[in-house]
Parts: sequence; C-alpha cells; structure tokens
Amino acid sequence: MTAPWWNALAVLPSLLLSPLLLGVIGKTKALVAGRKGAPLLQPYMDLLRLLGKGAVYSRTATWVFRAAPAVSLAAILLAGFMLPAGPLAPPLAFPGDLVLFAYLLALSRFAVIAGAMDTGSAFEGMGASREAAFSAFAEPAFFLVLGVLAWEEKSLSLGAILGGADVLSWSAQIPPLALAAAALFLILLAENSRIPVDDPTTHLELTMIHEVMVLDHSGPDLAFILYGSALKLWLFSVVLVSMLMPAGGPPWASMALFLGGMAGVAVLVGLVESAMARLRLVRVPQLLGLAAVLAGLAALLLMAGGVP
Repeated sequence: MTAPWWNALAVLPSLLLSPLLLGVIGKTKALVAGRKGAPLLQPYMDLLRLLGKGAVYSRTATWVFRAAPAVSLAAILLAGFMLPAGPLAPPLAFPGDLVLFAYLLALSRFAVIAGAMDTGSAFEGMGASREAAFSAFAEPAFFLVLGVLAWEEKSLSLGAILGGADVLSWSAQIPPLALAAAALFLILLAENSRIPVDDPTTHLELTMIHEVMVLDHSGPDLAFILYGSALKLWLFSVVLVSMLMPAGGPPWASMALFLGGMAGVAVLVGLVESAMARLRLVRVPQLLGLAAVLAGLAALLLMAGGVP
C-alpha cells in the first residue's frame, strides 16, 4: 500500500528544528548557572555564518577530507527518512530498516573519522581512534535497545516499533520500556559527544573526542558537520520520545506531545551537563556497558512476559 503523501512531512521537523535542540540545551545550562546565555537561535546564526565563509584545505589533504562532511550529512539525512514524527509515519519504511538506520549512522561516523585520518594530524588521529573505540561499545547497546522495541511490537520496521502502542499495552510494558529508555539516553549522550562522555565546548585537544576530529574543517564543510551533529541528536531523541509515546488521540495532540517530548529531552541533556563533570576516558566503556546491561534487562523482562 502506498503511504499517504503527507507522511513526507515527517522529515520537516528534523530539518527545521534540529539546531533548536542545541539552543535549548545551551539555554538550560545557562539558566542553571544563573546566566543569560546565548540566544535560543544561536545555532542557526552559527550555521548561517559558516555557510557565508570560504573553506580552507591543506595541500596534503585528499578528496576524502573534502567529501567527508557531505557524505556524513547525507547519511544522517537518509536515516531521518526512516523515523516518524508524532502522528506522521516515516516516508521510508520496510522490514529490517532498523538495521539500515543503525548502519547509516555508522557510515556518517566513518566518514568523519576518515576525514580526520586523512589530514595526517596526530591530534585528529587521536580523536578518531577514541571515536572508533567508544562506538564499538555503543553500537551493541543500541542494537539491544532496537531489539527490545522490535520484540515488543513484533516488527523489524522502525515505523512500526516507534508508532506507539495502545494505552493498555503501553502501560503493561512500562518497566522494560523504562529500562530501554534509560539505556538509550546513555547511548544518546555518548553518540552525540555530550557530557559526561565528551564536552562539546572544550578547547583542550587532549580531552576532545568529536571536536578534535573537525579541527581542520572550515566554512560550509564545518557547517555540514555541525548541522549533521544536530540532526543526529534529533534522531536519537526521536527514537527515545517515540518509544515512550502511547498511540491514539488526535493528531494535533500527538504532535504537541512529540514536540514537548523533544524539548524535554534537550532540557534533560542540559541538566545532566550542568550537574556532572566529564568522565575519565577509561570510565566511558563502563558507562556504555551499563547501557547494554539495562537494555539486556529490558529484553529479559519482555521475554519473561513483562511484569504483572
């Protein structure tokens, strides 16, 4: 059956509102610290400023470095077509698309890592090795979370497993869903280089992970990477919010609940970053191991028939 044409509108919130999540996080951190902080729309202004500048390329960099930002952004954009937006179903859906979704995010990461390695910089190579190492811990936990959702909804399509269950079924599965949501939130922090895994505002190369990989990018290339990072945060937040939303109700109410949930995730990230310091690098695998354990417990609860 052909999907309704209006399902194509599901990608518009991600395209238009993803930088706003970063603004909400920054404003939350500023309010907690008792400061006014940057404007809520500061991420949009930063992107426009970078798009108006020229790019500088090293004479030793190859086409890999030039192509990395565009490939990374394209992979994340395509992944966004597989996720719903409140009452709107995803434009692209088929059995097994959750595997493609995960590997498109992995392709985006690989492109940035390859671009960093292509520069020949020791600092960027260090950041690339850390990113690759931590992703090896994050991906199994992420697949466990997706497996929990697939088991619950008896489907291998993201559109189905994130479409929400009826209120009765949803309320009966609150314990495993809560565990899976907690695991996914930890993965969200790690995959998006947020505190306590990484500090996106740091200027100390020896403690950077993601930021050190993009030191040589400038102008539109850097804008592509920053926009792709905002989109990636949006996509993980969509999965987190959608898995907790019950189905049913008027479309306007579902959309309002969805957007409110997205804002809530951004506020929660800002509160975590305000209350915690960055972990030592050797502690990051333990954090991601905790995410895998939580997802595994959620899977065991579902396989055991849930909690009466």
